[in-house]
Amino acid sequence: MPIERRDLLLAAASLAVASAAGRALAADRPAGYAIVGLGTYGLGVIAPQFANCRHSRLTALVSGDPAKARAAAARYGVPERSIYSYETFDQIAGNPDVDIVYVCLPNSMHAEYTIRAAKAGKHVMCEKPMAVSVAEAEAMIAACKAADRKLMIGYRCHFEPYNLEAMRLARAGAAGKIRYLRSEHGFIQSDPSKWRLKRALSGGGSLMDMGVYSLQAARYMTGEEPIEVAARESTDRSDPRFAEVEDMIEWLLKFPSGAIASCLSMYSANQNHVLLMGDKGRIELEPATRYDGNRMWTGRDGRAQEITPPPGPAPTQFAGQLDHMAQSIRTGAEPIVSGEEGLRDMKIIEAIYLSAREGRAVRL
Repeated sequence: MPIERRDLLLAAASLAVASAAGRALAADRPAGYAIVGLGTYGLGVIAPQFANCRHSRLTALVSGDPAKARAAAARYGVPERSIYSYETFDQIAGNPDVDIVYVCLPNSMHAEYTIRAAKAGKHVMCEKPMAVSVAEAEAMIAACKAADRKLMIGYRCHFEPYNLEAMRLARAGAAGKIRYLRSEHGFIQSDPSKWRLKRALSGGGSLMDMGVYSLQAARYMTGEEPIEVAARESTDRSDPRFAEVEDMIEWLLKFPSGAIASCLSMYSANQNHVLLMGDKGRIELEPATRYDGNRMWTGRDGRAQEITPPPGPAPTQFAGQLDHMAQSIRTGAEPIVSGEEGLRDMKIIEAIYLSAREGRAVRL
């Protein structure tokens, strides 16, 4: 088929599907999700969470492994007609049961499948980091805007009770004027064959993985956007795990109020900690951003009082995230963690790498 005619037919199908999806959601039908990428996160973490959702359901799967896809479809009640390969992915445009595509692929594939999903008339949830460059993030936002589709980034901590309560306490002045924040995230990445240690797939090392948690916490706990960053890296290049990507990277953020944040990510030690200090006290989370088991304290100069937050908006942070996207589509509101939020992180991440590489502070 000539390219021009194919594109016209695809565009027409996309518009028809988008219109039908809008009407269905307005009638309070649960939003249908297609998971793209049936790896540890997509299949092992996200897929089971639809049982906890009120406004979302799993309706399609995209995988390069037909056997895995069929087994998952049988387990979650997805019809065989709604199983796609990466080669047939664009046919999802004709599936009215799919409203949202959730991209759970290696970082370097986020832009491609977000843009293809938008062109197919689907809204997009994309895992973090949003992309491997600012240019890719901007292209993703532009594609979704051109298709009049929403784009949300999978920042699950914005739906996690401990982090929500920590944000509320910080905004309410529980620690007083914020002066300093420390945010550290890491785990031992032991297998050199993992895609996260391949630059072509990950775009970088610990910064492009655990570093996103450290950076996000610095921004949402202070409620400010940084104006300068200074970074340095420490990597043992003789270690086969780090032949292509960095191990440990730390960076200092300066904020307009005068507050500073010391952040760190690493692949050679376990850490999950956020500490905010103000002129009246402190708010501390450890673990801070796990899937479960997080804890929080407040105090003047230590852990004087343990805080148990009220329940979150959904049974789990994952269900809250999934349903928030569905409700954003239904109401027309912008997701609280939109593509623009992901782009802000990507701009800072590029500045962190630049600072570490050139050994100088970088203005933001």
